[in-house]
Amino acid sequence: MISLTSPVRTRAHGWPAGAKLLALACATTALFLLQPLWAQAMVLALTLVLYALPGRHFLGHGLRQIRVIWPFVALLLVWHAFAGNWPEGIRTALRMVAALALANLVTMTTSLGDMTDLLHRLLAPLRRIGLPVGVIESAIPLVIRFTPVLIGKGRMLLEAWRARSPRRANWHIVLPMALLALDDADHLAEALRARGGLNPLTEE
Repeated sequence: MISLTSPVRTRAHGWPAGAKLLALACATTALFLLQPLWAQAMVLALTLVLYALPGRHFLGHGLRQIRVIWPFVALLLVWHAFAGNWPEGIRTALRMVAALALANLVTMTTSLGDMTDLLHRLLAPLRRIGLPVGVIESAIPLVIRFTPVLIGKGRMLLEAWRARSPRRANWHIVLPMALLALDDADHLAEALRARGGLNPLTEE
């Protein structure tokens, strides 16, 4: 999906988006049905194998995409450690990482256009009864598109802070990050208004 789609082409790039999303839904459902730790670890290992099959560059790109989850995993493990329930914490962490990795695998091998077309078809019944689904069809791809953009700008702010101060950034970049997000939203709104708003997107 533009910024999220892997630059390395794989066989999965040519598979239908609907089939991949259905497989993702089945896999994540199975993750919550599995209880043994060894089963959760096996699913995660198989997911890593899927990342490794297309080659080293695909694997590296995929691992960089999911590294944002590690702080949440650490917090989860600490919480369960204080609660005295290590097995449940490890099981939940394995499940979380595997589910995110599988979802990221779908986004890495599915273009934004394919995902938008699928969303358009899925919302067709609602469109036929007169519901304004154009906003949804536009909002979801925009969130997918701008999430990596905002993450990239956040990294630039962190690098700029480190270059100017020996202290940790912490909350200091929250305000400039919020202003950057609002500025991007303002530019996007102007671009949509210049193209007639969202109404054209609701047409068949």
